[in-house]
Amino acid sequence: MALAGLLLAWPSAAQDAEPPYWVSLKVDRANMRVGPDRSYPIDWVYVRRDLPLRVVRKSGGWRLVEDQDGARGWMLARFLSRDRTATVTVEGLAEIRAEGSPSAKLLWRAQPGVIGRLGECANGWCEFAIGDRRGWIAGESIWGEGPP
Repeated sequence: MALAGLLLAWPSAAQDAEPPYWVSLKVDRANMRVGPDRSYPIDWVYVRRDLPLRVVRKSGGWRLVEDQDGARGWMLARFLSRDRTATVTVEGLAEIRAEGSPSAKLLWRAQPGVIGRLGECANGWCEFAIGDRRGWIAGESIWGEGPP
């Protein structure tokens, strides 16, 4: 019975984490406002589900988030997910390899701006999944990896 209570409480507890922490957009469209209320003007409109963001502050049901370009603003917490994602940021093409090593078999390459699901990271490499394709990418090639 106690286990069931813990499982039911987990999703809300995930949003109650103390900043900073990583999140991703769980909706196709979200407004970033200049303050933590719907009465504040919209500064940016994000139209990319799974976009990684960093939460830097909380105020009620609002989160002050930062994107990869350093833009900061307030979003409703309900638009955010604790699912980890990352964006390819390297110039040119990022290599996705079979294992976390520069000498591992090259599986494919990803363009800057591609977003993927982030798995475990170790020794400068991260598991990276785009759709049903999975591999390893150098941590220096993405934004959304490492300590928030």
